[in-house]
Amino acid sequence: MMRAIVLGRFQPLHNGHAYLIAQAAAAFPDEPVMIAVGSAQSEWEPNNPWSAADRTAMVVAWAESTGHNVEVCTIEDINDPPNWVEHARKHHGEGTLVTSDETTSALYNDANFPVHTIELSEREKHEGWRVRQTAKMLSTVYDDEAVREVLSSTVPQAVIEWLIKNDALYRLSTFETGVHAG
Repeated sequence: MMRAIVLGRFQPLHNGHAYLIAQAAAAFPDEPVMIAVGSAQSEWEPNNPWSAADRTAMVVAWAESTGHNVEVCTIEDINDPPNWVEHARKHHGEGTLVTSDETTSALYNDANFPVHTIELSEREKHEGWRVRQTAKMLSTVYDDEAVREVLSSTVPQAVIEWLIKNDALYRLSTFETGVHAG
């Protein structure tokens, strides 16, 4: 079985992730794309505001809205880069990692795991910390139309709707401003 694996934190799933998943699906069309939600143990903190269950639900909402065939797994961090790929493989299985991240690509290449690299355009616009900061600014607005309008340039509509429907955006207002992490 040759399938694509896309690894990320998805805090939240944004247009950069959506592009990467769509490219993975196009490169490996015969199998569902395995979406590996990393940092599964992290939640309710400024750089990781949503739980693994929330992020999985965002991925599923987006996939259903686009018709992409995906499977989702979650992976907790072990903070041990030399052993990360073997740890992750137990969760996401075999396939080809599809990534735009140089560090992740190098880690998987070093473990002799197949890697397919995708170049992203407008990478800075789609950095997770930027998306979270924009969402945080909107978290006290309580105007769903304003949220839709502002986030639509960086977050897929289905994810915006999930955030609104689940009142998941507004929790960001409870976090103090911190150092960002991509």
